[in-house]
Amino acid sequence: MATARAGNRMQSSRGVGHTLTPSLGGRDGSVAGPPSPQGPGKGCPHPRWRRDWHTLSCAKISRRLPISRDKLGCRGYGKPGAALPAPAAGEDPGSRPAASEPGSRGSRWFFGCSSAPPGLPPAPRALRWCSSSSSCRSSCDTQPSRSHVFAVFDSCRAMEGPSATKEFCPPDTSESQLSLRNVVQITVVKAQDLKSIKSDTSITLVRVEYNGVILGDSSKADVSPNGMANYNFTTSFEYSTDGPNSWVDIAQKPALLTVIEVLQKEKKQKEEKTMPLGQAVLDLLPLLQGQCSFTVLAPLYAASTSPSESLHPEAKCALEVSVCTKKPLLSSSQLSDGNFLSVTLEAAYSVPEAFVPTGPSQNYMACLQIPALGKKEVPLLFMNGILKLDGEKEPLPRPKKWSLANIMAPGALNIPNSFILGGPYEDEDGELNKTKDREFRIQAESMKRIVWDKERRCYLDPAAVLILKNRIAECQYWPVEVCRMPVTSSSKGKTSKADKGDEDRQIFFHGVAYVNMMPLLCPGVKRIRGAFRVFPYQDSEVLEKTKRQQSVLRDLRPQMGLIKEGSGTPGTNSSLSRAVPSKAQREDKEKMTREQEFNRRTSNTTKIQLSGVAEEAASVTSVSLDGKQYVEAGTFLVMEIKLDKALVPKRLQEELTRRVKEMIPPRPPLPPRTGGAKKAVEDYHNHVASIAVAILSEYHELFGKQLPDQGATDHQTLEEQRHQLNFELNSSGKYFAFKEQLKYAVVKIVREKYLKTTAFETQEQFQAFLSELYVYLVDQMHIALNQLLYEEAASPAPRIRMTDEQLWLFAREAEVNKDYKLASLYHQQRIAQDQHNIQYWLDYGAFCLLLEDTFKAQECFREALSLDPHHVRSLLLCGIVAVMLQHYEEAEIFFEDACCLEPSNVIAWTLSGLFCELQNNNIQAEMAFREAKKKLQVQQARERSISGQGKKQISATSVGSSSLGPEQPLPEGVPDGSAKELPEAGEELTLASVAQEEEAPASEAATEEPSPVSGHSKPPCTIFMKAVEFLTEVNAIQFVRMALAHELLSQQGGPSSAYYLALARTCLLKEEFSKCEECLCEAIRIDFLNPDVWAQKGHLCYLRRDLQEAKECYERTVSFVEDAADMHFVYLRLGSIYLEDKEYGKAKQIYLQACKSSASCLTWLGVGIACYRLGEMVEAEDALSEANALNNSNAEVWAYLALVCLQGGRQLEAEQCYKYASKLGLDDSALLQELHAAQQRLGFGDPSL
Repeated sequence: MATARAGNRMQSSRGVGHTLTPSLGGRDGSVAGPPSPQGPGKGCPHPRWRRDWHTLSCAKISRRLPISRDKLGCRGYGKPGAALPAPAAGEDPGSRPAASEPGSRGSRWFFGCSSAPPGLPPAPRALRWCSSSSSCRSSCDTQPSRSHVFAVFDSCRAMEGPSATKEFCPPDTSESQLSLRNVVQITVVKAQDLKSIKSDTSITLVRVEYNGVILGDSSKADVSPNGMANYNFTTSFEYSTDGPNSWVDIAQKPALLTVIEVLQKEKKQKEEKTMPLGQAVLDLLPLLQGQCSFTVLAPLYAASTSPSESLHPEAKCALEVSVCTKKPLLSSSQLSDGNFLSVTLEAAYSVPEAFVPTGPSQNYMACLQIPALGKKEVPLLFMNGILKLDGEKEPLPRPKKWSLANIMAPGALNIPNSFILGGPYEDEDGELNKTKDREFRIQAESMKRIVWDKERRCYLDPAAVLILKNRIAECQYWPVEVCRMPVTSSSKGKTSKADKGDEDRQIFFHGVAYVNMMPLLCPGVKRIRGAFRVFPYQDSEVLEKTKRQQSVLRDLRPQMGLIKEGSGTPGTNSSLSRAVPSKAQREDKEKMTREQEFNRRTSNTTKIQLSGVAEEAASVTSVSLDGKQYVEAGTFLVMEIKLDKALVPKRLQEELTRRVKEMIPPRPPLPPRTGGAKKAVEDYHNHVASIAVAILSEYHELFGKQLPDQGATDHQTLEEQRHQLNFELNSSGKYFAFKEQLKYAVVKIVREKYLKTTAFETQEQFQAFLSELYVYLVDQMHIALNQLLYEEAASPAPRIRMTDEQLWLFAREAEVNKDYKLASLYHQQRIAQDQHNIQYWLDYGAFCLLLEDTFKAQECFREALSLDPHHVRSLLLCGIVAVMLQHYEEAEIFFEDACCLEPSNVIAWTLSGLFCELQNNNIQAEMAFREAKKKLQVQQARERSISGQGKKQISATSVGSSSLGPEQPLPEGVPDGSAKELPEAGEELTLASVAQEEEAPASEAATEEPSPVSGHSKPPCTIFMKAVEFLTEVNAIQFVRMALAHELLSQQGGPSSAYYLALARTCLLKEEFSKCEECLCEAIRIDFLNPDVWAQKGHLCYLRRDLQEAKECYERTVSFVEDAADMHFVYLRLGSIYLEDKEYGKAKQIYLQACKSSASCLTWLGVGIACYRLGEMVEAEDALSEANALNNSNAEVWAYLALVCLQGGRQLEAEQCYKYASKLGLDDSALLQELHAAQQRLGFGDPSL
């Protein structure tokens, strides 16, 4: 009866194979088995596909696994005496177990058959059972090795879900661990274009491997003529947060898909031969990015062991793969608060001379630790660095590679859509990014080097993100350890325990690079890349710089000791080799399998802990002698650390703009235009006046003009004229025309004045409105007629409108002369002329800063910003004033908004760095300064490219002219150096030319010889001097001193002349004359040909009233070919000194030069005074009249005009000029005394006389 029931069950699943692992069935994650022949809800508790899942020989397993034999089989099947069903039609008898005891010797067990139960995808026949008899053994087509059996057994245990039978695999001890499990299901649908790899491929299967475990093989599939093979193979593995397949594994370990060709069996051949055809890599990172399922077309790369048949360039070999999970691997909070970190180790350059390709095989490794799961740190180990000799440097861009060892297809090592892009050295974040290091880096990249080009990724949970930020804040340097380890040969004999202990403790060429992670704490920074020098590993130095007490490589030394020769080289995969292993190889493989199984059971974390590491490390020499060779060779690592999201998020531009608008009050609405009722009444007045003029002209035509001496006309005559005029107007139609002309004006008054736009309800209302309107129109008519008949006054003289440049110059003159009331008046006049000009408001605000009126300056700057919220200069000035008022939150928003709006603005980044430093935020300050330097380097490179192109054109001209011979004259009509010979500069600058200019050292620009035009060499500009120039213009003295302090520290060869000059201007503004004199002396010592320095010294002496020395400084300044920045004030003060010294001729010439460059009231006044003293009255009057036209409120101008009029005998004009001089408050006592003396002498000019 039992046999019959078993036969029925087998008939119901005839032709059904068994997968290596159960497939996911329902939504609850239960394993879907075949339908029961007994109907729904009455299925067998142990269906065949589950019973035969993990059947192994008890005799084989009992020696390897700590489980009893009675837990291997299921009840009712596989027990002694249990009958087996007969084979189905077409079924291989070798795939069915014999009716023998499972535990008896000679029996073997299979893992799965070639087909699958209904509802499940087909699975491969990985291992099949056969009896020990020769006949049955001959029918078996697969002879599994012992290592293969245990590998598949391990994968089954790892993939077994909660619904698996408890008899075979013991469950976890806690239910919480069960709830954390999730199964990742991988389905290989089909392969495309397999013929492009090998044209005669007929039968293939696909193998899925993950994390060093083979998940299963598909059933054999025929390859169609177009190269397509349908697999529909599904397998899975279990994911857990703290198990072997955790976040760390899924983030950095892809699934490996190998397409294997099944060759035809030859005669007398017991086993089918297989050969790897190609491999594809499946990246599982999307599962950690919130996706529960995705489908990709993974490129299939030809295996290196395949025939020499080359791959077609247009071949599209690929595997269509689907991946799905029952639920997301990460929760929404883990996904939003967590982060992804990737570390790319590119290469090590300028390696020691001891690194040679000859001799024993070496493994070049690097490692660093990062927090991934809370406080647990995960080591990121980079192995198998390739030592390359001198030659061409690595190409850019080049793909990043997986850290996989069992790859047979070299093309599969490349990570899809991930490349090393490189970039300018100046843009890097590490060391060796200065211009002086460029040549060394270029040479090192083409010399002996170690290349990894590998990327390792890791998911950081929210707790790890916080720990990462805190650790970077505590210690900015992170150690990256490097070493070289010999590869142990697998053929060597066993070593003693003492020797093995010595090897475990010893690390060869142990070095460390210190990576500065501080930039990652700056807002918006997600990536750092650069070169980092390698130093010998010294415990005390590492502890001091990184606050780490243990070495990562020493912790991993036992694991690295397991590396055998050939185990880490691509192209070797023992699981795919069909050769029978030797006895020694089998023993080594069994040993490795046992150790891996032990590590997997006893460890739930990826970090390898070794007891007694601290004691072993203490015995190691603190300084590695081999590591010193790194310093001697100048070794450096090039690596990249990248985050998916910035640790410190950056504000969006929209948010910054919104915050700025909230802080700036809205402008009041513009005044309404003249319209409405007022405009309607004015139009009515105009129409009445025009009609009155027309009627008056008509009257004059009829009766003529009546003269005043003819007397008054009697009443009767007037009535007759009125009747005759009315008749004429009515008969000619002019009356109707006048009425129509007034009609529209009256309608506008009714609508705009009385707001009547609808019909009246009653006749009484209409009549009352007409009466009111009539009275109003008559009154307005009388007003219009009275305005017409009233005698108009003479029009005033047109007022001279000064330009913006003139008002700005006059305001600056008043500021320098400390006439702040007049300067404020000029600034207000500028604003009154155009209230929508941003620059006018900024200039007025800077003037208020000079007066230390911070609140008024804030109003001006905010008024400018309200006109244009995206004006960068206004944002910077608003930020400066906010700092002065200690509104630091507002200042941060202003500076950050300015940097976002114009990322290439050097001043914006520099001021932002100064503000961050003021807030003790040194991390962000350093980042801002570095960004400013990058932008300045780009600008300087562009300027050098333009100037270099001009020099090339000039040199080309000189070469062309020199071809005529040294003594041959130029052709007539073409002067030497003429621009006619210059070629047109219409060519665009190429990136190559810009790069060549960037490669030129900056020191060349600093050491250029003085040009014959300027007379002095200009020092190299820095970001702080650019900021000082801007801040000095706006009178922001607090920020000027901060920028000068940075400039003093950044100068390598000491302060420059520009530094001392800027400091002197600041001291002069604060009236610190002694300190200003010291700075000017140093500036003259450094650069005595600088006209700005001499001009500034002249201003200092002038304010000290040391007029003779000031005169000498001003004369030296004027004698230079190149003008100083403030020549206008040099002319004014030098001219005033000449007037005091009674050198009127020189004074006249100096003032005329000032009038030629920038005329003002003061310059023309100086000319007038000099001419008056020289007796040139006509020229003096012309100059004084010009000064009076520019500023008619200058009392001194009116006084000298009075003197000129007195000398000319013009009494009325002299009295008027004297009256205005007195009214405006002439305060020059000497001039006033001279004027009174002239009046007394001539007897007129003063009305009081």
